[in-house]
Amino acid sequence: MRFFLFRFCVSIILITTVNFVFAQNDTVPVSPVDPQLEQWLSSHTPKEYTIRNVTVTGATYLDSSILLSVAGLHKGQTFTYPGTDLFARAIQNLWRQKLVSDIQIYLTRVIGDQVDLEVAVREMPRLGDFKFEGAKKSEQEELIKKTGIAKQTTILSENTRRNIIDVTKGFYEEKGFYGVKVDLIERPDPVFRNSNALTIKIDRGKRVKIDEINFFGNENVRSIKLKKQMKGTKEMTKMTLFPSQYVSSYGPKKHYGLHEYSKEWGFLSGSKTLEVLDPYFRFKFFSSSKFNQKKYVEDKEKVLKYFNSKGYRDAQILADTQVIQNNKMYVDIKVKEGRQYYFGDVVWKGNSVYSDTLLNQILNIHKGDIYDASVLNKALGLEPSQDVQDIATAYRDRGYLFVSIIPVETKIYNDTIDHEIRIVEGPQARIKNINIRGNDRTKEHVIRREMRIYPGDLYSQTALMRTIRELNALNYFEQESINPQPVPNQSDGTVDINWNLKEKSSDQLELSAGWGGGIGLTGTLGVTFNNFSIRNIWKKEAWDPLPVGDGQKLSIRVQSNGRAYRSYNFAFTEPWLGGKKRNSLILSYNNSKFYNIDFSNYYTTGRYEYDRNKSLTVNGFSIGLGKQLRWPDDYFYITYTAALTRYNVKNMGDVYGLPFNTGISNNLSFKIAVQRNSVSDPIFPRSGSDIMASVQATPPYSLWKTPTSEDQYKNVEYHKWRFSSTWYVPLGRPKGENKDRQFVLKFAAKYGFMGRYNSKMGYSPFERFQLGDAGLQNTYSLTGFDVVALRGYPIFATSDPTINPDNANTGDFNNLFTIFNKYQAELRYPLVINPSSTIFGLAFFEAANGWRDYKDYNPFKLRRSVGLGMRFYLPMFGLLGFDYGVGLDRLRPGGGLKDSGKFTFMLGFEPE
Repeated sequence: MRFFLFRFCVSIILITTVNFVFAQNDTVPVSPVDPQLEQWLSSHTPKEYTIRNVTVTGATYLDSSILLSVAGLHKGQTFTYPGTDLFARAIQNLWRQKLVSDIQIYLTRVIGDQVDLEVAVREMPRLGDFKFEGAKKSEQEELIKKTGIAKQTTILSENTRRNIIDVTKGFYEEKGFYGVKVDLIERPDPVFRNSNALTIKIDRGKRVKIDEINFFGNENVRSIKLKKQMKGTKEMTKMTLFPSQYVSSYGPKKHYGLHEYSKEWGFLSGSKTLEVLDPYFRFKFFSSSKFNQKKYVEDKEKVLKYFNSKGYRDAQILADTQVIQNNKMYVDIKVKEGRQYYFGDVVWKGNSVYSDTLLNQILNIHKGDIYDASVLNKALGLEPSQDVQDIATAYRDRGYLFVSIIPVETKIYNDTIDHEIRIVEGPQARIKNINIRGNDRTKEHVIRREMRIYPGDLYSQTALMRTIRELNALNYFEQESINPQPVPNQSDGTVDINWNLKEKSSDQLELSAGWGGGIGLTGTLGVTFNNFSIRNIWKKEAWDPLPVGDGQKLSIRVQSNGRAYRSYNFAFTEPWLGGKKRNSLILSYNNSKFYNIDFSNYYTTGRYEYDRNKSLTVNGFSIGLGKQLRWPDDYFYITYTAALTRYNVKNMGDVYGLPFNTGISNNLSFKIAVQRNSVSDPIFPRSGSDIMASVQATPPYSLWKTPTSEDQYKNVEYHKWRFSSTWYVPLGRPKGENKDRQFVLKFAAKYGFMGRYNSKMGYSPFERFQLGDAGLQNTYSLTGFDVVALRGYPIFATSDPTINPDNANTGDFNNLFTIFNKYQAELRYPLVINPSSTIFGLAFFEAANGWRDYKDYNPFKLRRSVGLGMRFYLPMFGLLGFDYGVGLDRLRPGGGLKDSGKFTFMLGFEPE
């Protein structure tokens, strides 16, 4: 690059006043030089000049006015010559933009104190056509995005070329390729002016995997424990009889040998067994063994944190290197552990609200415990933690929002560290305002009644977290938006709570239709409005498209199976009856009718016949009142329900296996249920429990008057006891981008028992228990039994002695039980969690069984199943799911999974 401020000699020659003419006689006629230019060159006295005109030459793609603006030159501008640096600065300004490869400024004319200038530039070439060689099509698309190159837009500067090479190498290094070679081949592009065609040749070589991660200098912390901390840097799977012969520059590798293994009884430890097998066998099928520099840097920090958690607060990584041999990488890390430290005495200063004794109990750190700064900070509330009760929360639950907690190391002697915890309690803060935004559909009083903290109350961290749970349980808002923002004001000792909510659709639609051969049109139409407003039902302006916002629930469902079956169901729930307390009102009504199907003429007519003289009609109505309890805590809820169901049977008892063929049965029952529900999320719970105990009973008619055999089922009598318990346990504490990706264990145990008042009468044919399958087709069963699912099995038969229920009939009275036990364990993992959908996979183990009589009851004789499943939650359609279960007690010698496995489907709800 040549910089020119003034090339007077050349410029004078180039000006029209000076011309070279080459003749055959080698003579060169020379025109006289402009005297004003001569005066300009010979001038030694500073004089002020004005730019009369300035032009740009050589610009093809760049705008001349923009170039002059960047250069800082314009018509009418004055300067002093000699002595000006105007032109030097103009060249520097243009050069910094990296748009041109050559810049020259010419003085073309001088007229008195006015001058004409020419800014001559040579633009850098543009990128014309380009192609990749040695890269797959999908890789080329990613490289174009990462490099940002585009035809006729990208300027081919040295920075651009270097960026293409660096980005390409980094791209393949992330995929495990090292020693990548990238060559750029340029040639003029004949299609585009001042453009170069570019060929990017890539030789990625062979993929390199991490064969070993070796630690040196760790005497007390095992290498296998350190490797486990490195989440983004993993070794490759290995199965060999010949261990690696790699020799590190840091010295010999430290192997955990068989002698040490047997001496320490290592076979009793899983980690020691894996460590002794590591040179020969390593199972890493689900881990990537490619080296990523960014993740490696993060992993080294995790290694140091692990040392710190074990008391080695002075631990250091002295050196580290990566060596590639035979397409395998060896990562060597040299560490210095230092001394292991322990907690000493803890002294409290400034505390008046809580005593030293109580603070020590909350802190739960004792003299002699291994020193870990993270444990101390979590116990003090200086670092977030989900499972540790901390000092800061204890203060904030008493209103001390402005509390300051400062741990100070007062003394370090030998290997012990004493601490002084200095507390500045500050004033108590009260809630001033609670501001709610984003509730366009849901009325504000519906949100405020779920609050556990109100204006005027002392600030409470626990109450605020409980409010988050209650709002999440409504399922009206996106979970991520339920995040309150406290805005403290220390000047008046108050705090505002701002809720910026984002609503989501929680209504559900169930729609299906079909045409059955010989049956006709079948279908189901069901809608559930979870945020309904009955008070606005007569207001025309509220229908947009429905009156919503009062937090009520309305469900309507119509089902038809041709002329054989039809059902109407209606339910309404008011969760806050009266609007002041959490007292609920639940109303429901159902009407179903089923005609007997005659198959005798189907093969001749192609249609089923319906016998109008054989039918079963069910009418049911129930009313329930619920109340939130304050004792033992406010997670408890009690519900009272009165229900009346009337069964009208006309020559259909034999079809349903009822003890009578024709007659009317009335089922008047009263139910009390006590429930404690602390589940964190109704869609994908990560923590909490749901425990319920209930008793449902009819009046003891037979104790007043023993009925005759003809009318003993006219008024049904029974008492039914139910107990269920479900627990959700999170595994691990994911952070960062994966904070929502967490394995969750679900445990459940369920029991049901039916009793009778009079031993001379049989058990009620209604309200029994049916086991097996997923219960999808039996949700609205006509005979009112409870469906208890067991995946991997068809519906159980009570008379089946071989535990093989394949031949059972769904509605047969002989397949209904009076006792059941069920146990369940599920391991869940979320795949997609966002406002539009929730998807998670699961693996399950279940065991259940049912008995007809108490004398046959054996709680240890259970039918077991294992399997896998998926759940899809879509706001409009609710829950969709399927499972594949294998009934372990259905396995037979010579049989396979086909004979013992079964798919089950879920729609709208999770079966019991």
